Amino acid sequence: MVKPPAKAAKKAKFAMAAPKKISKLPLAGGGDWRAEMLDRARAAILSADPGIVETVKWRKPTRPEGVPVFEKNGIICTAETYKTYVKLTFMHGAALEDPAGLFNAPFTGATRRAIDFKEGDKVDAKALKALVKEAVALNAATKK
Repeated sequence: MVKPPAKAAKKAKFAMAAPKKISKLPLAGGGDWRAEMLDRARAAILSADPGIVETVKWRKPTRPEGVPVFEKNGIICTAETYKTYVKLTFMHGAALEDPAGLFNAPFTGATRRAIDFKEGDKVDAKALKALVKEAVALNAATKK
């Protein structure tokens, strides 16, 4: 019997597991402004459509809490916390209208767009909800 190299076995240990539904993201060092910002964004995202599910994916040693992912007919967006900002990345953001100008992160690629929230920023819940609804509609149209 041939055993896989130790490195490959370790990597497999942190492979993406099946997502599970969660109600709150366990945020490393939680309780600060980033957790509050993420909660406000989460509330707006989940209120956009009753079928949106929040899961956690991509757990790894450097990010054991994983990445919250909002899905309906595919990934709508991910939410990540960093030292100085909270980032919402829309998987197909380049195909979305953004009349409120929420996308402010320096993505220049052909697919994704992101919103960076810094300490003190306000979450425009109405505009974010509209953007999420548009992403849900895009996912439904491309799923067929």
